[in-house]
Amino acid sequence: MLIIRQAGTPGTRRAWFPAPEDADPSGLAQAATPALPDDAVVFAAPWPAAVATARVVSGREPVVVGALAEADYGTWAGRPFAEIAETEPEGLAAWLTDPGAAPHGGESLAGLGARVAAWLESVRADAARVVAICDAGPIRAALAHALGLTATRAASFDIAPLSRTELAARQGGWRIAYVNRKATL
Repeated sequence: MLIIRQAGTPGTRRAWFPAPEDADPSGLAQAATPALPDDAVVFAAPWPAAVATARVVSGREPVVVGALAEADYGTWAGRPFAEIAETEPEGLAAWLTDPGAAPHGGESLAGLGARVAAWLESVRADAARVVAICDAGPIRAALAHALGLTATRAASFDIAPLSRTELAARQGGWRIAYVNRKATL
């Protein structure tokens, strides 16, 4: 399974909590087309940047899957990280240390993890043909599932826009081939 982080957005550049946004045109222009198998099934998160990235990367319409959406950050969505750290330090501290915390009124990281894990297991039989395009949160959740990590531990992974992560289904779990690899033509 190839997972590609969507192209950057204005919020990515400004270090804001994710919200549904269009991809930066310059980011989409940098989206290298990987060699996809002819029988690849391309999935995308429902956010505009993910769908646009999937179209550029694959040259086709993706199957839009809600399970690949970034977490719902509630009142924090679209707001700068620095602002939240200043105005809601206790809430941010809880969110960074407790996978079940959702001080913003949205979805917890544990909830995101459960959603992504269920989707991963639903495509396990076809994992070699699956290409998924989404934002960093679901990629970290996939890595957490594959490695048996908590959502807060998986937050340690740096996932750059347009980078690739590859997981392979194996007996009793998942193997990680690579994380955060730069695209090459």
